[in-house]
Amino acid sequence: MTTRGRRSWRGPARRRNSVASMRGEFVSRLPKKVLDAVDPERPSHVDFSRSKGLPEGEREYYEKQFATLRSFEEVDSLESNEINEEEELAEQNQSEFAMKISNYANIVLLALKVYATIKSGSIAIAASTLDSLLDLMAGGILWFTHLSMKSINVYKYPIGKLRVQPVGIIIFAAVMATLGFQVFIQAVEKLIVNEAPDKLNQVQLLWLYSIMIFATVVKLALWLYCRTSGNKIVRAYAKDHYFDVVTNVVGLAAAVLGDRFYWWIDPIGAIALAVYTQFQIGLEQCGKMQTVLLLLSVVILRAVSLVGESAPPEMLQKLTYLAIRHHPQIKRVDTVRAYTFGVLYFVEVSVCLLVYFIILFPCPSFAQEISCVVSQCNQELDNVAVDIELPEDLPLKEAHAVGESLPNQDRGAP
Repeated sequence: MTTRGRRSWRGPARRRNSVASMRGEFVSRLPKKVLDAVDPERPSHVDFSRSKGLPEGEREYYEKQFATLRSFEEVDSLESNEINEEEELAEQNQSEFAMKISNYANIVLLALKVYATIKSGSIAIAASTLDSLLDLMAGGILWFTHLSMKSINVYKYPIGKLRVQPVGIIIFAAVMATLGFQVFIQAVEKLIVNEAPDKLNQVQLLWLYSIMIFATVVKLALWLYCRTSGNKIVRAYAKDHYFDVVTNVVGLAAAVLGDRFYWWIDPIGAIALAVYTQFQIGLEQCGKMQTVLLLLSVVILRAVSLVGESAPPEMLQKLTYLAIRHHPQIKRVDTVRAYTFGVLYFVEVSVCLLVYFIILFPCPSFAQEISCVVSQCNQELDNVAVDIELPEDLPLKEAHAVGESLPNQDRGAP
């Protein structure tokens, strides 16, 4: 059965296979030279500076083991988080409003900056306009993903539409890389030709100042509004608005200084903005600079997320600990899988229960509790598939009875 992992877990933490007992057994078996490094007041912390004669390989091994125990303590410290539906709805409405006004503003400002580029002929303004196009496309991808996930035909899309976003990001990265490279080439060509363009007249300067200052003020106001939101997507919009303020100021300064003093300031400003735009895309999608070709990193990163890469071992350890500790009637945990599913993780947990527990308790509610515990472990989880295995010695008649009861119970699951 598959359930959504997005509700709060209401049950208390179970104390079966607790981290305290695991830690006690682990510490009791440590050699003397490692035991000397254990902090008596905090048994999960070690200071190997107090231990002598411990090889580097053994030190790394024990450091990883104690780090695992500390991660299990974090799991045990998870508390019940009741969801206030009214507050959640109000926050969702505020987030949608922020995304709407941001997208509408991006459309209007892009049109104005295209006009300013045509009127001024400044390649630095063209590079700043490219950044506005970046924001519009990125915002469109996020908004389309948000809308498509709100209304899903489970018969047509049984696993949802989470992979729409990484596909859109791959297309977006390819388009922006092409446009940015084109602006870069044009700026370099102007420097090679070494011919000063015509000066801007008063009307052109008036349009240039008006549009760019207006765009900067609007983006500054949107940044101040969006940065206070608790929604991750809205905060991403705030970051884009802040970058736009920077590119607008740099673009306007390069265009004006190039017109009034040295013409080559304009193409140099365009080159700087083109490189900055590509660097900005790479940092937003990769989280850090992984290679010189940042946009290539974006494509590779999102392509891997579509394939279904396994979660880190640390996360799998936490998930396994969560599953075995969830309820004392869990006989064993057979399988725990977690892999990328678009931009989020999909988790599969296979457990075996005692037969009377299966019959007396509704399986969907049990699956909901497991999914909630897993979702509290990591906020990047989307779905949790819980497979409940019947004991091998269960009589066939009773197995059919349990199987017949599951569809009726499953209809109550979210």
